[in-house]
Amino acid sequence: MVSCLAISDRQAGKAWLLDATPDFPEQLQFIRDSLGLELGGILLTHAHIGHYTGLMYLGREVMGAQGVPVYVMPRMDSFLRENGPWSQLADLGNIELRTLQAGQAVALSPNLTITPFPVPHRDEFSETVGFSVQGPNHQLMFLPDIDKWGRWEVPIDSMIEVHDLAFLDATFYSGAELPGRDMSEIPHPFVQESLKRFAPLPDSIRRRIYFIHFNHSNPLLQAGSAAQREVEQAGFGISREGMRFEL
Repeated sequence: MVSCLAISDRQAGKAWLLDATPDFPEQLQFIRDSLGLELGGILLTHAHIGHYTGLMYLGREVMGAQGVPVYVMPRMDSFLRENGPWSQLADLGNIELRTLQAGQAVALSPNLTITPFPVPHRDEFSETVGFSVQGPNHQLMFLPDIDKWGRWEVPIDSMIEVHDLAFLDATFYSGAELPGRDMSEIPHPFVQESLKRFAPLPDSIRRRIYFIHFNHSNPLLQAGSAAQREVEQAGFGISREGMRFEL
């Protein structure tokens, strides 16, 4: 399925989705059936179609949901309110837009706090953010999209060091992955670039990193591939559906 994390709090009986993907129905069903929890809300990273279009399932043509909290940055808020069909979700009360501010923590429950941080990523329709999630004992970083590590004024290494887990953009393995496409139009850190960038980190730090957000062409999706072996032998994790981590 399309890249997404569920942040769950069993004491609260809820889980929050980081991004609303085209696979939202299946991901919502996983929360309910596998975790036994209800949807507490959705947090959106940006306005690229794989990250917010799952909101359509909350509309009156489908679930007819009422007041689902959707946490967004200011430009994302404006994008949803000013463009149909998304504006109808807000007008009919299917969703309740809650505006976030960069660097300001928001408590989702007594056990979970989330803080957005801005990153460069084309940003045609909205800003782009990653999320820092603080649990009772551990902190994770969710960053599925960024242009290149060097274009961010914040050193990615320092961000990894202050988090116990880091789920990082691995859209493309290399620049040769999409023949005939101008990769500069869809910039992401290639996994091969990330391996070199993070190689000097101590082994204990590298093992905090889990690559996520794979394009369908990415060889990391192929079980037993040379790419998978290279990443795992270098001490990095590869995200897989159904993985669970304790915060």
